[in-house]
Amino acid sequence: MRTNFQRNQAAKAAKIRRSKRIKTQAYCSFTINEKESNMNKKEIAEIKRQFTQDNCAITRICGCFVDGEKQKKAEVKEAFLSLPEEEMFKYFDIFKKSLSGTIGRTLMPMEFPVEAEGEGGTQEFLMNLKRSGLTDDELLESFYDKVIEFYDSDECYYIILIHGVYDVPGRGSDNLDMFDASDEVYEHILCCICPVTLSKAALCYSEETQTIQNRTRDWVVEMPEVGFLFPLFRDRSADVHGLLYYAKKPEQMHTDFIDQMFGCEPPMSPGNQKDSFNALVEETLQEDCSYDTVVNIHEKLNEWIEAQKDEPDPVVLTRSEVRRLLEESGAPDDKMAAFDETYSTTAGEDQSLTASNLTNAKRMEIKTNEVVIHIAPERADILTPQMVNGRRCLVIPMDDGVEVNGIRVHSASPVREEETED
Repeated sequence: MRTNFQRNQAAKAAKIRRSKRIKTQAYCSFTINEKESNMNKKEIAEIKRQFTQDNCAITRICGCFVDGEKQKKAEVKEAFLSLPEEEMFKYFDIFKKSLSGTIGRTLMPMEFPVEAEGEGGTQEFLMNLKRSGLTDDELLESFYDKVIEFYDSDECYYIILIHGVYDVPGRGSDNLDMFDASDEVYEHILCCICPVTLSKAALCYSEETQTIQNRTRDWVVEMPEVGFLFPLFRDRSADVHGLLYYAKKPEQMHTDFIDQMFGCEPPMSPGNQKDSFNALVEETLQEDCSYDTVVNIHEKLNEWIEAQKDEPDPVVLTRSEVRRLLEESGAPDDKMAAFDETYSTTAGEDQSLTASNLTNAKRMEIKTNEVVIHIAPERADILTPQMVNGRRCLVIPMDDGVEVNGIRVHSASPVREEETED
């Protein structure tokens, strides 16, 4: 496992390499000045469209079933198009699932550090595996061995590895595909690691005997827990300097597996991003971390996300953009003086944050020691902090349509309102 010094050096080297692909993008009153061009959702969708019988670009499929004792029990090696149609469609579903979800949450583009691209590095190993078309048995066994060694699981699982060659169609000025004008071939490998579970015991109906009987239990291949696509399909072209990693559960992305298998720096999980952002806001604003300011912060985040919803790239905030977010949300100037230092300690020196990981665009939560309130973010303005009988309260208007456990109740009487005002 790499030391912290090696991790920092690798991150800096990757940042220098990425700076060659920097672009500027503006939306609303928010500007991203240093946004790396990563594999976006349109490019991911383009690869997913190949997982159909009509568009299939898969040349070969290999697989290895591993039991709970980390022993290889069965292997598969064959041309993908030779599979029975029923099996082919089930594999298509698995492959599509490994490219599903949200960039920055379940899908994470990763850059190889410089040392991984040298002789004997992890990137070179994947390059050799891709070039072999999955026909080199020695390379395949080495790949399975690495997965078994580094993937932490006590359960049975199925390693699926496919090789594909996608003839990328050209694009005209009208942004439509020109299938007869291809000048790019995207050769790639896709790996899925799928849990294999024993089906539940149950009774079933037998058509043969026309009786109800005990069902035979068998081992079922589930949807993938993790997977990766190599190389990246960036700007509709192969980028061998990175890969796209998939994790079904972002908070359980198997960081040691990422580090050991690919040599890449594991990204900050969505949960850690949110925790770091919350700590940053609290430590920066301190006693000025008011209800109104926090609501303003989340309203602006939701505005930026909404403005970018039709764009292929997610909204990613760097240090300077988080600073601007707080300032525009009402953070006092004197509290922003220590922002940079606080950002480094809570989020990280060069850490960027994905906006969709920091807020819930569908629901805002207000919590006290005894009460939890959920409200649509756009209606947060109906809740007003007030002093009532010497106590700080969050006042909720009680108009028509109030229910308690499904029972409609009437608004408070005028007498009760007078008592509250006193």
